[in-house]
Amino acid sequence: MVSTPPGRPALSRRLTAAAAGLVTVGALAVAMPAAQATPDAASGGHGKHHGRTVDLQVLAINDFHGNLEPPTGSSGRVTHQHPDGTTEQIDAGGVEYLATALREARKGHSHSMTVAPGDIVGASPLLSGLFHDEPTIEAMNALDMDVVGVGNHEFDEGAAELKRLQKGGCHPEDGCYAEGRVFEGADFPILAANVVDEKTGKPLMAPYTIKKTKGVAVGFIGVTLEGTPDIVSAEGVKGLKFLDEAETIDKYTKELRRKGVNAVIALVHEGGTPASTAYNADCGTDGARLSGPIVDIAKRTNAGVDALITGHTHQPYVCSLPDPRGDDRLVTSAASFGRLFTELNMEYDRRTRDIVRASVEGTNHVVHRNRAKAADLTGLVDYWKALAEPVANRPIGWISEDIPADRTAVESPLGDLIADAQLAHAKKLDPETDLALMNPGGIRADLVYAASGGEGDGVVTYAEGFTVQPFSNTVNLVTLTGEQLLSVLREQVGGANAASPKFLQVSSGLTYTLDLTKSGADRVVADSVRLNGEPIDPSASYRVAANSFLAGGGDGFGTLAKGTDPLVGGDDLAALQDYLTANSSAADPLDAPAADRITVVR
Repeated sequence: MVSTPPGRPALSRRLTAAAAGLVTVGALAVAMPAAQATPDAASGGHGKHHGRTVDLQVLAINDFHGNLEPPTGSSGRVTHQHPDGTTEQIDAGGVEYLATALREARKGHSHSMTVAPGDIVGASPLLSGLFHDEPTIEAMNALDMDVVGVGNHEFDEGAAELKRLQKGGCHPEDGCYAEGRVFEGADFPILAANVVDEKTGKPLMAPYTIKKTKGVAVGFIGVTLEGTPDIVSAEGVKGLKFLDEAETIDKYTKELRRKGVNAVIALVHEGGTPASTAYNADCGTDGARLSGPIVDIAKRTNAGVDALITGHTHQPYVCSLPDPRGDDRLVTSAASFGRLFTELNMEYDRRTRDIVRASVEGTNHVVHRNRAKAADLTGLVDYWKALAEPVANRPIGWISEDIPADRTAVESPLGDLIADAQLAHAKKLDPETDLALMNPGGIRADLVYAASGGEGDGVVTYAEGFTVQPFSNTVNLVTLTGEQLLSVLREQVGGANAASPKFLQVSSGLTYTLDLTKSGADRVVADSVRLNGEPIDPSASYRVAANSFLAGGGDGFGTLAKGTDPLVGGDDLAALQDYLTANSSAADPLDAPAADRITVVR
């Protein structure tokens, strides 16, 4: 039996815890290589026939993460780049605005499909997360979503819960949230081609779907990153095996072709990082301005796939990368949280039943908040807000300024705050606790000074805290040797994290130097590591607090899982709530930590 920590409702463990031969890249039209042009390529307007070709539109979002209401802070802005190179920040997102934007984009298009490559749910704000993301699935239904691929966060609550989101039915623990109202599940297929039962080898969910509209048939294959088990709790992926993305797509591309479906689009929950974070920046035609795992995946993915719609990295890009034949192919991502959507336009050849590769163009569009709200989505949001309001609006702390969580930085003020909160919680369990470590991926939003509702500026509500830490992890304790602690710090920049470092946020008292001029694990300057001013003794024992995901070896920190004398503490959100309540008041709000515990050499 799971006890309910103070301050949380006892609902569940979740609650306790352009012309042919052109491709548009960003906002620029770039000529595709002549080798890709075919006699079938033809120009023309959208939603029209051009002899044997028909215009096809695909609209895509990714990494929505249950952000029904407009996201706040940096999570609610996108960067626009002006022709002179200067940039500005634009407020964007909110499902009421997203619905209007998608409906406007579909006008004049008789062949249109709407898709998403994963993380539609999971790590969600309270409005959706409190109800196991049923509100988000209902919102996706209202958006006329056609197909979704799984991401890693679809496994946060395990395979059985993912299947419930597909098929419907009341939650096995919480039941239904209103009398006479049963959750009906997703109107669209949720695809998981590379997620199989480790005993039978059979896919957990449908591997692909064929979407048809007025004589046009397109196959969509959905895969998540092969490394999903490294970034999801072990319980969430128990009994499952995650296969290579490109090899899986190749298998089902061939199967689709045997069925006469030659137009294939892959929904890939893995992505890259562009050189510029501006949504309209030129990504180039050779992919040189995009790095990350998707570059290799795209190079290996069957040339019969006509476009790759990607996600996971929360970055905006519309790039052209070479397929295995060396021909350019569009690879896109629309950032996250519904702030952008990607519009792909292409021609479908009715004779070959294939997409004319040279005709594919894509553009990322901002979901501006100066457009009208979609009334049906407003009704849906208001319904769930009324159910959540008694929990959501309760104050849990006060802040004097924004406390941001910049996951692109080595250290952030909010990361320090959360680590301090977990250390304080752990010391109540074991006064000998020395330090706390927090994974940056577990921090989902900033704490924003401006009021999100009627609570007033500087007030931190339960809903805002939930949005920051929505995973219902526990704060756990383990004992490490000094040498193991040094190994944990080295794992930030070595081993599984060598190519893409994950910088842990550290509690007050732990300091060290990170030398980015070096490579791999050597970036952590070993003799600089201090705890309360004293060097780390490799043979001594240290009591370390971390959330249950991290303590289990998540995010590539395998050494933490080797700790001894484990102790399971309370809920991580409760720890944050307790810390804010104890260290702030309306008269004496909390300042943002200085984020000066890690010295960075560049």
